[in-house]
Amino acid sequence: MTGGSRGLGAVMAEALSFAGARVAVTSRTLSAAQATADEITASTGGSTLAVEMEYTDTASVEAAVSSVVDRFGGLDILVNNAGILVRGAIGDLNRSEFEESLAVNVTGPWLTCRAAAAHLWKSDCGRVINVASTFGLVAAPDRTAYTSSKGAIVQLTRALAMEWAPHGVNVNAIAPGPFLTEMNQPHQHSEHSVRVIGQEVALKRWGELHEIAGATIYLASPASSYVTGSVLTVDGGWTAH
Repeated sequence: MTGGSRGLGAVMAEALSFAGARVAVTSRTLSAAQATADEITASTGGSTLAVEMEYTDTASVEAAVSSVVDRFGGLDILVNNAGILVRGAIGDLNRSEFEESLAVNVTGPWLTCRAAAAHLWKSDCGRVINVASTFGLVAAPDRTAYTSSKGAIVQLTRALAMEWAPHGVNVNAIAPGPFLTEMNQPHQHSEHSVRVIGQEVALKRWGELHEIAGATIYLASPASSYVTGSVLTVDGGWTAH
C-alpha cells in the first residue's frame, strides 16, 4: 500500500488486513508508516510491515518492493495510492509544480508497477489497484495539474491491464469522489465544493473514509477475477451527473 500512512490509504490498508492480507504500508518517512502499521496490527491482529519509500526514486521503489517480498515471501496485491493534489490556475502554477504532480501521481505508480512486475506474475491471483480520481474522468477549473495526472492513471491502468493479462494479473483503478480527507478538509466550504456536493453528487454528501473499503476488498479478491482494465467510481454518483 503506497501512501498508506493516512487518509484513504490507511483505511484501504486496514480493510485488506481485516480481509486476511498481510499488509505493507509505505510512506516517505518510516515513522509515519510504522505508526499506521502498528495501528492496523492492533486493530486487526494481522501481520504488517512498515516501509520507507520515496515514490519517485527508482532505487527506493525497488528496495521497498524487495523488502516486502523478503518479509512476506511474495507479492500478490499492489495498491498505488500515494499522490499529491496541486491546485491553481494554469497561469499561477510554475513548471516545477506541474512536473511534481506528474512525478508523484504518474511516474510513482509506473515505477512501482515495474518493480513489482516479476513478483506479481508469479502470484496465482496478482492484483494491481491504482487509485485514480473522479478528476481523471471529469474536469474543473484550477485543476490542470491534478486532472492531467489522474487521467494518465486511468490510461496507465487500461494499458497495463492489456499488457499483463497474459501473466494472470488483473489491473484496475478506483476513482474516489469527494471524500473528506485531510487533503480536502481545508476546501470543504469552498464555492466549488459546496456546488459539487449540493448539485452534482447524487447522494449530496461527502464520502466517509470507511466507504472506500468495499471497493478495495472487491478488486483485491477472487470476486473480481473477470474484471480488469476497469475504473470503479466511488463518488456518490458524481460522474453519473
